[in-house]
Amino acid sequence: MSANDARKQSLYFPEEMLNEIQSQAQRLDRSLSWVVQQAWKIAKGELRKVPSPNDMLDDDPAAQRG
Repeated sequence: MSANDARKQSLYFPEEMLNEIQSQAQRLDRSLSWVVQQAWKIAKGELRKVPSPNDMLDDDPAAQRG
C-alpha cells in the first residue's frame, strides 16, 4: 500500500483519551486522524517490545503445543 492510500476505519477511544487527542489536535491545528497517525509512528517501536501471548507460550517449555 502506498503512502497516499487511505482506508476508512472506525476507532473507539475512552472519553478522557479522546478529549486529550482532541485537545492536542486543536493545539497543533491538525486533524484527529493526523494526531493519531503521528502517535502511532512514535509508539510502534515501543509496542513491538511488548510480548504477545504466543511469545509467552514459546518461553514456557511445559506449554502444550497445538
